[in-house]
Amino acid sequence: MTDESVREVRERIVREHFEAENRLDFDAALATFERPRYELIGTETVHDGPDEVAQYYRQLHEAFPDQRYEIISLRHADDAVIAEFWLAGTSKGGGETPGRSFKARMMAFFIFEGIGLVCERVYFDAGTIARQVSG
Repeated sequence: MTDESVREVRERIVREHFEAENRLDFDAALATFERPRYELIGTETVHDGPDEVAQYYRQLHEAFPDQRYEIISLRHADDAVIAEFWLAGTSKGGGETPGRSFKARMMAFFIFEGIGLVCERVYFDAGTIARQVSG
């Protein structure tokens, strides 16, 4: 494959991934990975393998049932597609402030081996979301 065709395939996979997450179709999002792995830099957590990533999706959906993503930009690197995006949603919450909305700007490195997605490394400020959902 040419460099250009590799970029096209990788970008298509990343867009499919975001679209699946926006539909809350986590099986389809999981299927975009050759080897599922999430590295969440803002919380210093890693979810490795299909079972852990599926559990992460369930937990995220339970906490923010209407989560949605809006791509700001996509950029290409030698082994990655770098996505800047907005994540928005409403906290299902517990305690004193259920139902509070948030919107946070984030960045993710979608890491590829060839054309296979092997990791999504997400950079975000966990405090931004916490401040918005806690009031």
